[in-house]
Amino acid sequence: MAAVSTQTKFGKVFRPTLAWIVALIFFFPIFWMIFTSFKTDADAVKPEFLFFFTPTLENYVNMTENYDYWRFAINSVITSTFATLFALIVGVPCAYAMAFNPTRATKDILMWMLSTKMLPAAAVLYPMTFLTKNFLGIYDTKFLIIVVLMLINLPIVIWMLFTYFKEIPREIIEAGKMDGVSTWGEIKDILVPLAWGGVASTALLCFIFCWNEAYWTVRLTTTDAATLSKLIEGNRAPEGLFFGRLSAVSTAAVGPIIVLGWFCQKQLVQGLTFGAVK
Repeated sequence: MAAVSTQTKFGKVFRPTLAWIVALIFFFPIFWMIFTSFKTDADAVKPEFLFFFTPTLENYVNMTENYDYWRFAINSVITSTFATLFALIVGVPCAYAMAFNPTRATKDILMWMLSTKMLPAAAVLYPMTFLTKNFLGIYDTKFLIIVVLMLINLPIVIWMLFTYFKEIPREIIEAGKMDGVSTWGEIKDILVPLAWGGVASTALLCFIFCWNEAYWTVRLTTTDAATLSKLIEGNRAPEGLFFGRLSAVSTAAVGPIIVLGWFCQKQLVQGLTFGAVK
């Protein structure tokens, strides 16, 4: 009994300590980025100013006055929001059909959609650039970025929604059909309310993925539709990286999404654990 009691006390101390250590390891890069954003570019590369320096807001002032931060931020909000919205508009009916009207090919289709995430983006960069710039004429437009972001995240959206919808008893949907509810009514009035936690968490993750997408937003834009990823990429020159300015821009780019995740963590956890306990 004494040995069990000792193990229990050890577990109560060890597990929280380990959790704090892991959390600090993951948070340290974010902390260091914010820390560096208050240094000048010169101080950021000097070892003697590694921890002790005179804080300055020069990088943030320069970012808003000379780099037109708000234009890039608005573009990120617009493209991420509409890409997430359109992904849900397409993904919800697709997941509904696969969950409640499956065929022999349903699993194969799901695997094929997931396999598209394994395609190297660099392999289709040239045809994408050629088609959008020379043939379609939509290069460097918000429409192009919205469509691209929607398509690259659609497989994940459908997979997540399919998993959530499968947890809903089929009898509920069949009862709605017997009462004369249309297919659209089943989705809008029955399915989405019952799986709201899963839909919300899917939307949140899709928005985060769209916001964080850098490869396509950097290579398919120049000025008009450029997002915060493009602004971050612009803080490099032949002379090297401007670490102070780069840290400030990066902090301003990840800050909104961190705050969003913090306030929506309840919905996110609820959605990700939907149907885990029966």
